[in-house]
Amino acid sequence: MDEVARRYVIRGIVQGVGFRYFAQRRAEQLGVCGYVKNLPDGRVEVYAIGAPAKLEELRQVLEIGPRSARVNEVEEHEAHVQARYARSFSVEGDFW
Repeated sequence: MDEVARRYVIRGIVQGVGFRYFAQRRAEQLGVCGYVKNLPDGRVEVYAIGAPAKLEELRQVLEIGPRSARVNEVEEHEAHVQARYARSFSVEGDFW
């Protein structure tokens, strides 16, 4: 099956608690590419490319987050596959 892209926006206590590194580890374990970054308003954005079933697994772990986080909501949006993010999963810069 072809790879697709999704953008997830996570709300809650998700900055300063290791959420980005948690997301990166889980994405890499699932073979998902893309990035994770903090947003200036306190949310975290995950852009992910992979098989639909793997992206669903990723969403499920994003809804839980690391032990020190508290996830209130995960928004999911369809996205275009961007080739520059299709080879690895990276942690992007900070906003604090």
